[in-house]
Amino acid sequence: MPANLHLFGPVHLLILAAVPLLAASLATFQRKLPPGSKSLRLALAVLLFVTSMMYYGYMAMHGQLMFPSLLPLQLCDLSLWLVILALLTLNPLVFDLAYYPALAGASMSLLTPNLSQGAPAFLCVQFFLDHGLIVVGVLYLIWSRQARPRPMSVARAMLFVNIFAAAVGAFDFIYKTNYMFLRAKPERVSLLDYLGPWPAYILSGEVVGLLLFTLLYLPFRRSPADASDRTQSRVLAK
Repeated sequence: MPANLHLFGPVHLLILAAVPLLAASLATFQRKLPPGSKSLRLALAVLLFVTSMMYYGYMAMHGQLMFPSLLPLQLCDLSLWLVILALLTLNPLVFDLAYYPALAGASMSLLTPNLSQGAPAFLCVQFFLDHGLIVVGVLYLIWSRQARPRPMSVARAMLFVNIFAAAVGAFDFIYKTNYMFLRAKPERVSLLDYLGPWPAYILSGEVVGLLLFTLLYLPFRRSPADASDRTQSRVLAK
């Protein structure tokens, strides 16, 4: 990381605090707009797309080849495109698939950024913009009451992420890349450092992922009493 950006130092903490603050501000503004207004979430989707393209544009300008090492095959890349689709469409299934990897994955990247020592300032800014806006997009949709994870969404998201990981793992094996850190841990400190050696940390990561996904669903789990109230309301309505 840049010399003035230390893990959990003042600048890093300020960035972490700015993410939920921005999401809350956008959600508050959205609730003041006319019902059904799309302008804010569409603008956020465009902003996410632009910040992502900034990275590839920078790499192209510096002569970096996209294939095979710079393809959008990381978990956060998957989250980014799913969040963009969720912002554009408000599709419940897309949001189910976006919500968990976005908060569990992109948030972890913000907490333990995988930035090499002396990385260019542009790449550092782009990294935090990219990952921060992924989290902002999901929190904005929830806090503005435009989307929420549905029952069984944990199972759907886990299955989808594992299918994606299997495809990425095959690509890693063929081209000797390290997308999703399936062949080696990141160079910088991360949660994977505490999950054992390769390949044990992959299996441990599955358990941690399931635990995180489950915890992320708990605020939206309806109690049996809530279900009973809804059933009674439907009966009375008839």
